[in-house]
Amino acid sequence: MKIIIATLFCLFNIFAFAQYDKEKKVVIDDLDKNFEKYQEVAQEIWDYAELGFLEDKSTAALQNLLAAEGFKIDKGVAGMPTAFVATYGSGKPVIGILAEYDALPGLSQQATPTKNPVVEGGNGQACGHNLFGTASSASAIALKNWLVKSKKSGTVKLYGTPAEEGGAAKVYIARAGLLEGVDAVINWHPSGQNNASAQTCLAVIQGMFRFYGVSAHAAAAPERGRSALDGVEAMDYMVNMMREHVPQESRIHYVIKKGGEAPNVVPDYAEVEYIVRSPEVEDVKNLWSRVVKAAEAGAMGTETTVKVEVISGIYNLLPNETLAKLQYENLKKVGGVHYTPEEEAFAKKMQEGFGFKAPPISDAQKVQEYKLGFFPASTDVGDISWLVPTAGLGTATAVPGTPGHSWQNVACSGMSIGYKGMINAAKVMAMTGIDLFMNPAFITKAKEEFEAKRGKDFKYESLVGDREPPLDFRKSK
Repeated sequence: MKIIIATLFCLFNIFAFAQYDKEKKVVIDDLDKNFEKYQEVAQEIWDYAELGFLEDKSTAALQNLLAAEGFKIDKGVAGMPTAFVATYGSGKPVIGILAEYDALPGLSQQATPTKNPVVEGGNGQACGHNLFGTASSASAIALKNWLVKSKKSGTVKLYGTPAEEGGAAKVYIARAGLLEGVDAVINWHPSGQNNASAQTCLAVIQGMFRFYGVSAHAAAAPERGRSALDGVEAMDYMVNMMREHVPQESRIHYVIKKGGEAPNVVPDYAEVEYIVRSPEVEDVKNLWSRVVKAAEAGAMGTETTVKVEVISGIYNLLPNETLAKLQYENLKKVGGVHYTPEEEAFAKKMQEGFGFKAPPISDAQKVQEYKLGFFPASTDVGDISWLVPTAGLGTATAVPGTPGHSWQNVACSGMSIGYKGMINAAKVMAMTGIDLFMNPAFITKAKEEFEAKRGKDFKYESLVGDREPPLDFRKSK
């Protein structure tokens, strides 16, 4: 019986894709018509290059764009001044779309294929979030226009999520219950290739370990001192031994942020920041507890004290193949990015400076084969994916082979190559939205898969506990 149902569903999908092509052309034409407007918004946010939780101008640009199209804007949601929810329509289904817009520090760069900062040491859109936020907003507007034209019922919710780069704003949005009532979430991320495969990733906990000791003259009265730096180093030594006894895919990173002011003074304060990652939430919780024990042991052995602060905690992605395959089919229809001769020359010049063999430039035109994948990094979309069936995709907004979080990525995000990939992403998301609005069976199937993978006894608990969003983590000290 299950085989028959699955076969019928596949046959229905084939029929549905053909039936909906006409409707999808409406949103494609809408996005092509307004491409220059969206390009200007993406360029505006690229110019602002605002860091996490400080994106006042960037969030205003997106909010103004959506408000002008009739969206109701709820500002400063979940205790974050630059977060917002833009809503249009009424009734079911409710489709959520995620938007990001924060930049990264120290990666200022002009839109050129060789290194040339706009401001030395300044900020830059090194992950393409100027494209991310704009494409997501564009897809929401295109869906809104289609709902009006087709006289269909349903709701579009655009979530403006700041501070993805370290602030994990989506965790606080999830914790605040802002996803309640949403049937499916679609999103994307700038990339060097076109890919809509279902993926999972690493769960993560990040935090600070602050050690407190007693200062003293390091030569004249060392016996009176208790070194906070010794506490940090004792902890680090034990954690490094622990690496031999953790799951193979786990990752532990740390950096000593403060270790004293002068070598002839016993440091009475030191701090170290840790990030712990693992493919499963329970494993990352277990690893974090072991790191905390190492900190406590380090403090005990050096007669110092330690305080632990969890800064961020993110779930791994819960893949939803029902939604992912929908996006994949739409991505195949949209296709990849085709370069002009000028863009190809830009790409070749950029690849010359990579220092490694880059993929063929023609890869920007290709759509990667669908497969269930694993991405060895982390994203705060993870928490969203455990509350609502979620799917994401990537489009070629950067020259193939471009490293993430690099000045090269900044350059691509501020010129035509990035804008072409951006509008392709908007088209795929809007087309997927039409599939969900026109055929609720896709949502039903996505929810069934979601519940089966999540488990009936699952209860969401944020890994950051009850802490407030770290609104000042990017502010200059």
